[in-house]
Amino acid sequence: MTSNYFSEIESYLHFIEKIIEEDIKNGFPVKKIRFRFPPEPNGFLHIGHVKAICLNFELSKKYKSPINLRFDDTNPIGEDRNFIDSIKKDIIFLGFHWDNESYASDYFHKLYEWATELIKKNKAYVDDQPKNIIQFQRKNPFEIGIDSHYRNRSIEENLLLFEKMKNGFFKEGSCVLRAKINMSSSNMNMRDPIMYRILRKKHHRTGYKWCIYPTYDWTHGLCDYIEQISHSLCSLEFENRRPLYNWYLDQIYTEKKDKIRPKQIEFSRLNLSHTITSKRKIQYLIEKKIIQSWDDPRILTISGLRRKGYTSVALKNFIHKIGITKRNNIIDISFLEFWIREHLNKIASRVMVVLHPIKLIIDNYLNTTEWIEAENNPEDSSFGNRKVPFSKFIYIEKDDFLEKEEKNFFRLCIGKEVRLKNAYIIKANSIIKNYKGKIKEIHCTYDPKSQSGKKSKIEKKGRVKSTLHWVSIKHSFPIKVNLYNPLFLKRNPDIDFDKHINPKSEDKIMGYAEPYLKKAKKGDHFQFQRVGYFYVDSDITNDKNQIIFNQTVSIKNKWKRKKL
Repeated sequence: MTSNYFSEIESYLHFIEKIIEEDIKNGFPVKKIRFRFPPEPNGFLHIGHVKAICLNFELSKKYKSPINLRFDDTNPIGEDRNFIDSIKKDIIFLGFHWDNESYASDYFHKLYEWATELIKKNKAYVDDQPKNIIQFQRKNPFEIGIDSHYRNRSIEENLLLFEKMKNGFFKEGSCVLRAKINMSSSNMNMRDPIMYRILRKKHHRTGYKWCIYPTYDWTHGLCDYIEQISHSLCSLEFENRRPLYNWYLDQIYTEKKDKIRPKQIEFSRLNLSHTITSKRKIQYLIEKKIIQSWDDPRILTISGLRRKGYTSVALKNFIHKIGITKRNNIIDISFLEFWIREHLNKIASRVMVVLHPIKLIIDNYLNTTEWIEAENNPEDSSFGNRKVPFSKFIYIEKDDFLEKEEKNFFRLCIGKEVRLKNAYIIKANSIIKNYKGKIKEIHCTYDPKSQSGKKSKIEKKGRVKSTLHWVSIKHSFPIKVNLYNPLFLKRNPDIDFDKHINPKSEDKIMGYAEPYLKKAKKGDHFQFQRVGYFYVDSDITNDKNQIIFNQTVSIKNKWKRKKL
């Protein structure tokens, strides 16, 4: 049977699509194709999961096949209902929906029965040795492993001991159930891996019903089989586990016309520079109060990215551009920033906000208010225009002024002209300093004939090379702004990550905004002109009714291309 599901020519299919297409050509029925996304509910999803989500859910859409959201809840330590809720929220945020929701714990009884069958086939045994001894005996790929003293226990004794494990007769760590495979295998995963361990912890769904819990390796393939997952897609670190995945399936799989055997396929995981995605390491950062929570905008959890202002469109565009391959590499974070910048440029309204204000007085301007027309988004006329108040007293950015002109500085200096965005051309004439010698006020004059949209003589001479943003002091209002820098100073901080933390990864400041932003509400995106894109994280705080804006990305790429 030939598939008609793809209109692209074969060269545009990624390697997993080609495998599926080949399976279909070889007779695999399209109606039996099924996918799953199997997160462990012990933390929030991160940018790497976006790749896995897009892959599985989009393949499901292409082949019009069902997809399961199956929670791998085999370890009660650290698993929580809040994590389950956050995972569902993230998937929906990305624009996907699952057909069936399931849990590995749904199959605990069946997994226990299959483990008992392996014991009866003399392919599993209870090992009383401590964890460190088991680890020592497994050796390494270049040495033959040492058999456990308990490897040749009788079937009857193993059945009795395993039942006692299940019924709570033993303490945690006193014994485990291991598969009897090959202690000489060059693949360490095949050296009698652990199938069950004792954990006297409350499970979020089964409570204290079970005190033994199956390992991921024992659970993964068998749950795929129970749910009849045709193509089990995993990241590349599971490639060495595929022989074990298949060995476990061999023990329970029987040739039946109505049953299919799952196939594991690995793809490269998503690694980004200047960040970590390990749940254990993120938990460490939270415990050490380096970050606030799992949704801190400085880490690349989906929730953190959402609070930072990343859109589902930008995230999916990024994933589509990096593609699906089998080669691991580190992608520079600037590529991710490019795609959010690209999207926000189309959907964000332009506004003026001064983050580091310095007072500017236009001496020859009347002490009145003029309402100036400003474009909300030059990329889309449907955004319309707004009125911005202009007055004698305004704020500009401190960095936009130098007392003495320097080479390649095109902004405001004494004796130099610049344009104020949407308004007039001004010329700096003098300054007033405070008792510490710092500039307190800049005094300017303006050209009344230079209103924005009408070319003045000054502009015709080409003397105005810069446009500055500003706000009218009496009309502006304070907003809280969170500015972000990379959390890690090293390009690849995975090793010794805690030694490369940027102490200046977050800067909380007070900015001054034009009146238009008073109607901003949580979830809105804005471009602070000449600064960057910002997201309304909270529309009103409990203290001074101030809106909180999180920086999404700078206007321009601020990343250096050299590797750190």
